[in-house]
Amino acid sequence: MTTIKTIYLGELRTENEHLQSGNKVITDAPTDNRGKGEYFSPTDLLATALGSCIMTIMGIKARDNGIDIEGTQVDVTKIMASDPRRVAEVIVEFTFPAKNYTKEEKQLVESVAGISPVPLSLHPDLVQTIKFNW
Repeated sequence: MTTIKTIYLGELRTENEHLQSGNKVITDAPTDNRGKGEYFSPTDLLATALGSCIMTIMGIKARDNGIDIEGTQVDVTKIMASDPRRVAEVIVEFTFPAKNYTKEEKQLVESVAGISPVPLSLHPDLVQTIKFNW
């Protein structure tokens, strides 16, 4: 069954509908690749998916173990390469709220960072740099 339906709107823009929910995301080509850069680019979404997926799996692990990580912020930096044009590295930096986490809690949450579906699905040449600020 189809998960997402995409329509090309012209001018290097797409509209992407998540069929289960009806939510839509628009993408633009970035300005450095002849686009308008008014929305997320497809490679922005790839980088966002990495950070969001890791945050989600850490949230599951935290919830299952009674650890409150609500309010954690994630900064994602996408680094492009050329020839061929591709995402070369994604830096995902987590900043947790000041909640006096124990060493064990920190280790437990960090232990699942690389084992969620998106990190495991990306090509091994794409560098995934994960940072934790407690």
